[in-house]
Amino acid sequence: MAPRAPEGASAVLDGLKTYGRAVLHSGDGSVREIPAGLYEMRVDGGGMLQTYGVGVEGNAQPQVRYTESGWSGSPLAGNREAGRIRWVLEHSYPQLNDLAGLAEAAGADSLTAESAAAGTQVAIWRLADGARVEAADPAAEKLADYLQRKAGLLPEPPASLRLDPGDVSGAAGTRLGPVTVRTGARSVSVVPDAAAVAMGVRVVDADGKPLSTAANGSRLYFEVPAGTPDGFASVTVHGATKVPVGRVFTSGVPAQAQIVAGSSESAAAATASALWPELPVAQAGTEAGTVAAAADGTTPGQGATAGLGPHAARLASVDSPEEDRLASSGSSAATPVIASLAVGLVVLGGLVVLLLRKRPLDEEDTRV
Repeated sequence: MAPRAPEGASAVLDGLKTYGRAVLHSGDGSVREIPAGLYEMRVDGGGMLQTYGVGVEGNAQPQVRYTESGWSGSPLAGNREAGRIRWVLEHSYPQLNDLAGLAEAAGADSLTAESAAAGTQVAIWRLADGARVEAADPAAEKLADYLQRKAGLLPEPPASLRLDPGDVSGAAGTRLGPVTVRTGARSVSVVPDAAAVAMGVRVVDADGKPLSTAANGSRLYFEVPAGTPDGFASVTVHGATKVPVGRVFTSGVPAQAQIVAGSSESAAAATASALWPELPVAQAGTEAGTVAAAADGTTPGQGATAGLGPHAARLASVDSPEEDRLASSGSSAATPVIASLAVGLVVLGGLVVLLLRKRPLDEEDTRV
């Protein structure tokens, strides 16, 4: 199978837009002032995101391309504070834009958009990195302390658009799937790739009806005509939805990862793939396959893989890797036993020869 395509939205970092200042105490004892606040990202295909930096080290560079990711594929992988960071995002600016109410809750005199963004970023850095950092503005520092103290645990948010699973396989002449659509979009378009169209592979629902659109929870199947040579095809779904707060965007540089704090309606896409071998004649039905296997002297398990193409052989090897390794080397599980017996017989034969040679000499000694 080809590597799985990115799921959800892709975006380009536009830059730091709403921010204040923070003071960072490094491990070497140095102290420096750094910007802290909200970034904006332009989504490919349309839409905007507001994000905070995940890590305090490194400055995110404008015009760098990012892709949506789950926590496991980001610097938050294994971080027990990830759920608390999402709580901070849900309970602070810009999700809560009542700055007077936020200031009152934090015990601050007042908050501007800049100081609220700075305080929120500082709280995220402390939770994500354990960084020794404080906001330069006293009101922003009070907000950071309040958010860090009050943060509860929230679960990881779902992808904006996902196909589950991303890979399916089976035999030609059948429907491969299902692949389930997971999204917040009202509707998504369903587009088979050029390879699928060229081979006559259709993307259908459970009743075999071709699909051009789908919704959250829809199940898709690849309908592969009988006799189609071993092959590979994919389907991509496209939609527009708000990217959930707490989703991470990565660029390949961990220190520059971004986490979503707000989203407009944004374009998203996801891809799933199918792999199939050609269906052998003996596989037309379970009973027919068993009869054919018995007729040619093979076991039903052997008949199930006889005549399959290279893709199918690879799939079959997943079920019985040990047997396949032994078969491909010309060996079997009995090989060590047979080898031991052969060695024993050689040793026994040698002893017999020595005894036969010794007996005439003993008889000569007796006659003398």
